[in-house]
Amino acid sequence: MNSAGEQLLSAQQQFINYLQEAHRATATIVAYSKDIEQLMSFLSDMGKKNLGQIEKDDLEAFLKKLTSDGYTLKSLSRKINSIKTFYRFLKNNNLVSINPAVDIVHPKYTIKPPRILSKMEYRALRDACRGDIRTYSIVELFLQTGIRIGELANLKLENIKDKELTIDAQEGHPERNVPLNKAAKEALDKWLTIRPKSSNNALFITKTGKPLLVRNIRTTIDRYFRMAGITEARVNDLRHTFIAHHLASGTPLTVISKLVGHKRLSTTEKYLDLVKEKTTDNIKLEEL
Repeated sequence: MNSAGEQLLSAQQQFINYLQEAHRATATIVAYSKDIEQLMSFLSDMGKKNLGQIEKDDLEAFLKKLTSDGYTLKSLSRKINSIKTFYRFLKNNNLVSINPAVDIVHPKYTIKPPRILSKMEYRALRDACRGDIRTYSIVELFLQTGIRIGELANLKLENIKDKELTIDAQEGHPERNVPLNKAAKEALDKWLTIRPKSSNNALFITKTGKPLLVRNIRTTIDRYFRMAGITEARVNDLRHTFIAHHLASGTPLTVISKLVGHKRLSTTEKYLDLVKEKTTDNIKLEEL
């Protein structure tokens, strides 16, 4: 390849193809793709024409530029993960003879514990969106099942079977069935009575019958968080709240792990210390 940047662009595309063939999560592929695209653009602007010209100093210059642009240490660490994975791929496929990323060090930063909504907070959230039947139904599903936002966005009408919700297998997570308690069932039934008629079988749709996307769900819930006066909370914190409150109420770890689709029990166990540190009401499933 003759023009500057063509080899870099080719390597980037080969890497993305590799991630797709390896069935990595869609969110991971998107994040890695953006990170490597950003790196390739930086290196191309520096006049780097091929992979063999890139050294550790060039990668560190890229990270320094990100720091000056205001990226957090957590964001930098994620981008370093992307770079290291990218260069392992290049080295394993003999696209480079030396891996300049091998000695790049992750910055140290404190990982914030999951945000657990208090009883007052999740009641305030419910009150804020009670007049919006679709959103109220979505909030109840998050709080009562611990479902992931991507899983909720992919729900179809046929996934609802009386008092049970079937979560289709996706992105490395096997299919699972989750019970629908009274609160979740009532909220869903109300939504289904007003759901616009559509040829699309997505459970949650817009007024025009199009599927509700992850970004739409996130934007809507964020707006109701603000209306409810809940600060520093994200959609996934509703899932954290489900897990924490059920641990506090004595639900076995194995049961919770299966309900929320954790691949490893150790992932669920991480919430134990958090639950011990917080004063959490002993709440039954139907009452969360």
